[in-house]
Amino acid sequence: MGVVRWRVLRGSVGEPWFRRRPGVALAVATVLFAAVLVLRLLTGSIEDAYSMLYVLPVALLAVEFGLRGGLPGGLVTVGLTVLWVVVDDVSLSPTGWLSRLVPPLLLGVLLGQATDRLRRAEREQRRLARAALLHRKAIEINDSLIQGMAVAKWSLESHRIDAGVQTLDRTIADAQEMVSELIRDAEMDRRSEDLGAVTRR
Repeated sequence: MGVVRWRVLRGSVGEPWFRRRPGVALAVATVLFAAVLVLRLLTGSIEDAYSMLYVLPVALLAVEFGLRGGLPGGLVTVGLTVLWVVVDDVSLSPTGWLSRLVPPLLLGVLLGQATDRLRRAEREQRRLARAALLHRKAIEINDSLIQGMAVAKWSLESHRIDAGVQTLDRTIADAQEMVSELIRDAEMDRRSEDLGAVTRR
């Protein structure tokens, strides 16, 4: 039960493939950049809108890596467009340059920023969920200890020594089990945070 709850809190259920495999996402984006460049160099004319296909790898990078992926992706589009212009000796008007460079750059920046804000909101939501879970567990432990101690005190005051000792033993065992579960959840959270930090690097 703790593992399932941890997975839900960490958001690992139902994540898209590019969130689970950032390296693959980067490779796919690289292949898309290369494919669009080859398509642009080998086929079509200056009027063709093949350059707009650069928004696909830019969007993938922005959704996966945020602004630190979307902005470089837009800049790669600028570089590849300049390369096409030089290799094919193409003459573009200012409007032609703007129509080919502004959309990927703008998409990379805006979508990247939106992704960063969404992830910050997700982290805050997970933090609040963990805090609520810990608060609920603390209340359970507190209630269990108080009730157990009260019953044990009543038994001892009634000279029912064996019953009082049994109640204390049961209360201590329940408290240890609850604390152990909290420690396991905290350890899984720590490992997940470490894994997330390694993935982001």
